[in-house]
Amino acid sequence: MRIEPLGDSALIVRLADHFDPETSLNAVLAAARQLEAAVIPGVLELAPAYTTVGVFFDPARIGGFDELKTTIEHALQTSLEPTRPRAGGETVIEVPVCCENDFAPDLGEVAQHAGLSSDEVIRRYLDATYRVTCVGFTPGFPYLSGLPPELATPRRATPRKEIPAGAVAIGGTQTGIYPRKSPGGWNIIGRTPLRLFDVERESPALFHAGDQVRFRQISRYEFEKLSA
Repeated sequence: MRIEPLGDSALIVRLADHFDPETSLNAVLAAARQLEAAVIPGVLELAPAYTTVGVFFDPARIGGFDELKTTIEHALQTSLEPTRPRAGGETVIEVPVCCENDFAPDLGEVAQHAGLSSDEVIRRYLDATYRVTCVGFTPGFPYLSGLPPELATPRRATPRKEIPAGAVAIGGTQTGIYPRKSPGGWNIIGRTPLRLFDVERESPALFHAGDQVRFRQISRYEFEKLSA
């Protein structure tokens, strides 16, 4: 573990040098839980990522970087070894997705790259179980590991200026969902009517690091009905 400064009001707790969807992610989630439970004075926010936890703090309320570093090291001394989450400790979220026509403009290209039919791409995509590795890019965007290797498709050479909210897409070896209309370069293979980020909810983001995700195919009629 290394603790490194990140500007004058944040630091990075680096728990691994390379990302692994099990070992390093479990270590990150365990460290984030431990730091949250420690309630360190002056710490404003924790941001778990692939191999790190970002710690954002109020400089006026801490005694300096070295003191905060020592406090963090003490808080984490019982959780430095990567451990699997407790049984039943993860949320499984089912995501309805429509893969019809204009909802999936890049499905054909993904199928061609994989050497499969479009129907087979969808079948294999739906059969997999995914895990939220981190949330970012735009508020509520989940980066999901677990994509079948044969479906991995490079990002588009030219990103689109506008991707609709709810677009389900593949980017390299990952998949994800665009929470709101935004630019993007991932390959769109469907769309979900779920609202991924809502400031009116107690927890605005639908997804959190560590959650498990399963996709369920729906028709356009079901999509319209769920969107109403």
